[in-house]
Amino acid sequence: MARPEVECLKPYNAPLEGRRNMLRLDFNENTVGPSPHVVKALQEITAEQIAIYPEYNGLRQAIIANLELKGLRVLLRPEQVGLFNGVDAGIHAALHAYGSKGDMLLTTSPTFGYYASCARMQGMTITSVPHKLPDFRFPLEAIYSNLSNSPKILIICNPNNPTGTRLAPKQVFKLCTAAPQTLIIVDELYEAFAGDSVLPYLDPESFPNLIVLRSLAKTAGLAGLRLGFGIGSSTVVDRVSRVTGPYDINSFAVTAALAALSDQAYVDHYVEQVLESRAWILKRLYTARVNYHADGGNYLLIWPQRPVAEVEYQLRKYGILVRLMDGKPQIEGAIRVSLGTIHQMQRFWSVFTAIEGLNI
Repeated sequence: MARPEVECLKPYNAPLEGRRNMLRLDFNENTVGPSPHVVKALQEITAEQIAIYPEYNGLRQAIIANLELKGLRVLLRPEQVGLFNGVDAGIHAALHAYGSKGDMLLTTSPTFGYYASCARMQGMTITSVPHKLPDFRFPLEAIYSNLSNSPKILIICNPNNPTGTRLAPKQVFKLCTAAPQTLIIVDELYEAFAGDSVLPYLDPESFPNLIVLRSLAKTAGLAGLRLGFGIGSSTVVDRVSRVTGPYDINSFAVTAALAALSDQAYVDHYVEQVLESRAWILKRLYTARVNYHADGGNYLLIWPQRPVAEVEYQLRKYGILVRLMDGKPQIEGAIRVSLGTIHQMQRFWSVFTAIEGLNI
């Protein structure tokens, strides 16, 4: 038998098959694809690059240079940048490095389900603090109260998936100071759509218990290639990197990342498109008196009038994928809808209103 923690572990399986040639509004991916520079770079990969093990020289420096475009308080060093096979792998590595049997993971609820899966792999206990209703605000007071229980790890998804809940950078730093023995992981996968990043204000060595996770999946369109990175003190990055493999990131992902990082204008334009479509769809949801919630991130929650499973099924019949929030506290009965371009949201809105029988 495997370890007891593994034997009782429920696999984290997302329904990812059969999604091509559909309007994919279910997994918060980039809906238009990567920069043409990325495609060109991948097409030019040589047989030698495929035959040899990947090389990472320059990738950390390219990440730092890209982050500097938005402004940084201090100049980052390569040893303060960890590389992962997607942010999921970064989450897993951080909990593997710091979490032991009986330790506590503190986080909010509902949030990204893989946090709990990784904690259970380590035999950790999980304390999930509900967001504050009715607007899903961050439960700051309750989080502070739970710090007295000495959690080994605190994970903050900022903005939170799926509620969009946001926490100001200064509050993140206050939590780091209040809990110096707790590793604080800030998952900034959707930060580009909210603007609440801690990175512009961060001096990593001043907060040795903080690591910030980022990805090129949601904005740059590299979800299929799997590349994430973490910014933190050289010590925490070293410890987390010790439990990753030497060649976890393949050569295709490295090539694509370098090309994507050099074309920030393409990413910025896509983010602008998403924010424009967000304003467009929110106006229509409000006018039609649809029950919805939207805050940070490239997604929103909608509570249909008709049975939610039927609405999801009908949308799928018309080639539109959304994500059911079944079993998630506070948002049972909702669908999560990723935001694409205005044209894509017009297509969604046309089908959704027909299914719901809305008079618009």
